[in-house]
Amino acid sequence: MTDRYRKGVHTIHDIKYHFVWKTKYNYGVLKGVSAIGTRQILREICESRGIKIVSGNVRSKHIHMLISCQTDQTPSKIIQYLKGKNSYRLQREFKELQKRYWGQHL
Repeated sequence: MTDRYRKGVHTIHDIKYHFVWKTKYNYGVLKGVSAIGTRQILREICESRGIKIVSGNVRSKHIHMLISCQTDQTPSKIIQYLKGKNSYRLQREFKELQKRYWGQHL
């Protein structure tokens, strides 16, 4: 068996999800240092949850991610965790984003 498949207790699987999400109000704020910070934060989040990033792309107004995960991780919980943690950490690290967004959401 190749490294393509992941093993569970009673399963062998290859689950992949393609996520695309955009910034609030479609503002192009993910540029330069904030884009690099976003990439690093998403990598750390995925590593801590056992999610493998197959490919990804951070654009100024949106993010693409193709991920591979275990069977017990639902798409809704994965994206909730990725978007929530990423927004929280970005607003703490890059204060200029708080000026653009009046709430706690990115």
